Amino acid sequence: MTDIIHLLPDSIANQIAAGEVIQRPASVVKELVENSLDADARHIHIIITDAGRTLVQVIDDGKGMSATDARMSFERHATSKIKTTGDLFALYTRGFRGEALASVAAIAQVELKTRRAEDEMGTLLKIAGSKVESQEAAFCAVGTTISVKNIFFNVPARRKFLKSNETERRNIFTEIERIALVNPAIEFTVIENDVQTMHLPPANLRQRIVQMQGKGINQQLIEINEETTLAKIHGYISTPQFAKKGRASQFFFVNNRYIRHPFFHKAVMTAYEPLISAAENPNYFICFEVEPDTIDVNIHPTKTEVKFENERTLWQILMVTVKESLGKFNAIPSIDFDTADAPDIPIFDPSKPASMPKVSVNPDYNPFQASHGDGSRASRPRLDWEQLYKGFENEGKETSVSPDPNAALFQAGHSSSLTSPKHYQYKQKYILTSVKSGLMIIDQHRSHVRILFDKYLSQITDRKGISQRVLFPEMIELTSSEASSLSEIMGDMEALGFELSDLGNNAFAIQGVPSELQNIDAVALVRSMIDKNIETGCNIQEEVHESLALSMANFTAIPVGKLLSEEEMQLMVNQLFACQSPNHTPDGKAIITVISDDEMDNKLKSF
Repeated sequence: MTDIIHLLPDSIANQIAAGEVIQRPASVVKELVENSLDADARHIHIIITDAGRTLVQVIDDGKGMSATDARMSFERHATSKIKTTGDLFALYTRGFRGEALASVAAIAQVELKTRRAEDEMGTLLKIAGSKVESQEAAFCAVGTTISVKNIFFNVPARRKFLKSNETERRNIFTEIERIALVNPAIEFTVIENDVQTMHLPPANLRQRIVQMQGKGINQQLIEINEETTLAKIHGYISTPQFAKKGRASQFFFVNNRYIRHPFFHKAVMTAYEPLISAAENPNYFICFEVEPDTIDVNIHPTKTEVKFENERTLWQILMVTVKESLGKFNAIPSIDFDTADAPDIPIFDPSKPASMPKVSVNPDYNPFQASHGDGSRASRPRLDWEQLYKGFENEGKETSVSPDPNAALFQAGHSSSLTSPKHYQYKQKYILTSVKSGLMIIDQHRSHVRILFDKYLSQITDRKGISQRVLFPEMIELTSSEASSLSEIMGDMEALGFELSDLGNNAFAIQGVPSELQNIDAVALVRSMIDKNIETGCNIQEEVHESLALSMANFTAIPVGKLLSEEEMQLMVNQLFACQSPNHTPDGKAIITVISDDEMDNKLKSF
């Protein structure tokens, strides 16, 4: 029997590695830009065509490479940063494993131009599918230009699973945002399909946050700064009143590397606990600077997860730092001394005698007497206490009028419609109604979500939403990834009745809203729909429609605590049972429950 184990060819091994490192065009952008940063580039240009499917090009003014280094950089596990095992724990650079360029070259057509400052000529290298096609001397500027064309051209199964252009574009800008935020001194320029869509001049961290998130965020930022023997923590958090439901801008960076860290996120949320509700999320941009030998960044292929040596201690430090910054902010409220209604404060004059203040008292005032309009007093009507006990002598005896068994229950929930025997509102949250099998309980908010979801989904599908122009258009500023998400769902929002115009620089004007919406926060509604689209990451059109309809239904449905009239309750019940799925909300929450007569009889059974 022949041996069956053999070594994989380098091209196949590189394609397997690419499956972990290069998942989409955004992964290419991340790896190339991080290489530019490691080369000490000060200006980085990112050029994208067809959301990275056709071209991703990164141009930098970094140190460049020699001809030998240029060729070696595409070999798997070739790196300038690791020589011994100990070097793994002394890393200040982003890349170090030597997998990125080899993985990119395995699944795309790559062209590299690079030159060092001390060299007169640079190097031009072309590789496709891990095969070197040519290498020659060439004239080029100091730095490196790398072009990645036709990603996954030789792995059609992988290319087939790429999302829509708008989704891939949003992922690219998400990666750029993570890198640009923590490198504010670097200038970034993004050109898409020959149009410049982003330019970030050098700045400090606060300025870079404003560049990326919009001017509106500047007023909500609180600086945090703490230095200990374990770590230096600095950055910005948002004031509690700007916390919002749904997705927020939340970033952790360690030694200039973006990371995800749910444990540290819990520390931040613990500091905010007394100030915001559990459903709200604050913005934060928090940077850690630690000794590289106290972290392990090699536990995830994309290096977005980091293991800390002193994780629990850092949790406490972070929580206290955030809480202290919030305390300082709240302890010094701003006072406006220039208000016109401010009282005059007299200046103390020691030469003038001080007199005891006098109080006027009417000795004839009787608090138990009512007064007429002319000031004269009148006796209050005598309280007939005996009337309170009238009828108690017949307690336990049969009466000629049978009391309404639902009266007490109804009065507790909705006393304004006492004459109606059909529907009762309990604690302004549930609608109670009698059915053949017992007592039906309907959640009024979830019921309205179900009704509105079906309505909005029909409007999107049939493109029949009616727009109502607003008197004063409202402006909404978005991040690049949010603007990309908005463009992805813009057509469906217009089908609902929204009218938005692009003002440039990721700013939009809300010109119209669906006609059935009254007194709605249009900016918050649009943001909630964008956040929902980003969170779900839908790509199939039907799923996108359902996500938009559910987001809008959740935002506009009547809240818990809304008092309903009998007519409103009757209409809601009728509309609910006209829906195809009245028992559950679109996301699977129960709307209706029934307490049977037998259950009530058992609970009230005498022992």
